[in-house]
Amino acid sequence: MMKLQRTFLAAALYVTVAIVGSPRISQGNELNEVRRQPNVVVILTDDQGWGDLSSSGNKNLQTPNIDSLARDGASFDRFFVCPLCSPTRAEFLTGRYHPRSNVVGVSTGGERMDLDEVTIADLLRNAGYATAAFGKWHNGTQYPYHPNGRGFDEFYGFCSGHWGHYFSPLLDRNGRIVNGHGYTSDDFTEHAMAFIELHRDRPFFVYLPLNTPHSPMQVPERWWSEFADKPLPMRHREPNREDTQHTRAALAMCENTDWNVGRLLAKLGELQLTRDTIVIFFCDNGPNGFRWNGGMKGRKGSTDEGGVRSPLFVSWPGKIAAGQRIMPIAAAIDLLPTIVELTGSSGEGTKPLDGRSLVPLLMATDDSARSAWPERNLFSFWGGKLSVRSQRYRLDHEGHLYDMQVDPGQEKDIVASEPDVASRLADAAQHWRADVLSELKKDDRPFLVGHSDVTWTQLPARDAVATGTIKRSSVHPNCSYFTNWTSANDAVTWDVEVLQEGTYDIDLYYACPPKDVGATVRVSFRNSHVEGRLVEAHDPPVVGAAEDRVPRTESYVKDFKPWRIGQLHLSAGRGQLMVSAVQIPGAQALELRLMTLTRHD
Repeated sequence: MMKLQRTFLAAALYVTVAIVGSPRISQGNELNEVRRQPNVVVILTDDQGWGDLSSSGNKNLQTPNIDSLARDGASFDRFFVCPLCSPTRAEFLTGRYHPRSNVVGVSTGGERMDLDEVTIADLLRNAGYATAAFGKWHNGTQYPYHPNGRGFDEFYGFCSGHWGHYFSPLLDRNGRIVNGHGYTSDDFTEHAMAFIELHRDRPFFVYLPLNTPHSPMQVPERWWSEFADKPLPMRHREPNREDTQHTRAALAMCENTDWNVGRLLAKLGELQLTRDTIVIFFCDNGPNGFRWNGGMKGRKGSTDEGGVRSPLFVSWPGKIAAGQRIMPIAAAIDLLPTIVELTGSSGEGTKPLDGRSLVPLLMATDDSARSAWPERNLFSFWGGKLSVRSQRYRLDHEGHLYDMQVDPGQEKDIVASEPDVASRLADAAQHWRADVLSELKKDDRPFLVGHSDVTWTQLPARDAVATGTIKRSSVHPNCSYFTNWTSANDAVTWDVEVLQEGTYDIDLYYACPPKDVGATVRVSFRNSHVEGRLVEAHDPPVVGAAEDRVPRTESYVKDFKPWRIGQLHLSAGRGQLMVSAVQIPGAQALELRLMTLTRHD
């Protein structure tokens, strides 16, 4: 009875909204063949860093469930990602360096992958997999940049670079706004487990990009209580730079992540899927604070070793030998070709890959087989800074050379004693700039509205530009809203391209105290506009501070309310979608978090 009830629960959680057509598994012999393909679960954490695991030697915390993936499978000694969130995600999804897909930023549209890129979700869905992503997407919001347009049948989470509140916030489910339930990491994991249970009789690909320990530093009391006053025997290499309360909060969030990984692994075991499932764990960049990280130089945002080194654990019991430690360097660009080969899927349709399949390393029977692995260089780039890593050396963005085998902390520049190595890596860097950065285009992409496959579009304040006295609630746009709208001469605009002409319902997510009610607001595009008078006050409190374990720099959030201002006819083409205040009888027009557009078909 309990098993039947769980099945019904999973079905209730996942009444899938059909966004685009997806391949369905055929009956008969083809079904049996597809069922032999392994399931794939990819867990990606946000701002965790290599050092935030007990398996890395950190005695400040315990992560037994994540560590078990290394014990039961393979761990890569030197695995590299990008200095920040969105480029790492793009490289994992495409198998290509992020400049090739035009990921140029972490907000205001720069996080989007070009639409001609093929993702690992596209490939696995074409191979008959049920595909889902739960958590922080950070590679585009408006369809088809949205996860549902990049190969994922199911999405639940948020598309922004960070979120302002981690306890039952507004979230996105297949493009629609919904309320979350509880702490975000717990909630995303619950949905992943429900999806797995519902699809346990066919191959599935679950991408679980958890949003912790990214700030704001919020974590349930169950984990915080163990860390609030906990001694930290292991400190950053420059301890005077470490904020110990921030460290404690981050480590508490990491232990919560470990608990959720344990729950997911237990669910696979309960469903007897452990030996049929490849589980991959890695992080998206270096740690988001000065804390213990193995003595490496650099943290999040840096192209030095500590900013780009991540754990990589790959577990597939019975197929990948347990307890392996793989020494050749590898990177996020390698994961797509590796998953394609492990699953026997086709990589047809992808652009030329920068990554290479790691299967020969994972399936090697002895060290001699791994020693035949070809030497390579890996490149870390962000903000104009490029660093080159070979198996032994790192050439940093200033031209300093380090022997990483004898000097893993990058403390002694050896350019003078190894000029040939420095010259060789500098030439490699120059070739990479000519080859890869030449594909980076000026980012003039508009935000897309009205794709024919969907009826909905979200336009958050993050993607808009404001004029005059209007201010963002934070210098970080990702989860911000507009306030201080005091002049009728000011406006908020989105640079959009309407893909399908039609009539759209326009909803503004707003807040406004009773004393300021009465503004006349206009939404316009080209020669069309709709006006409405705001007559209902909505003055929710700012939330987040009570749950923060350390002060934040991001915006706090409010419970913004949708206001259906009316319908607007949008002609196809590019232009400025504008919200303006025709009349402001009070001190301000309104505070604005989001616009949604729903097309009438």
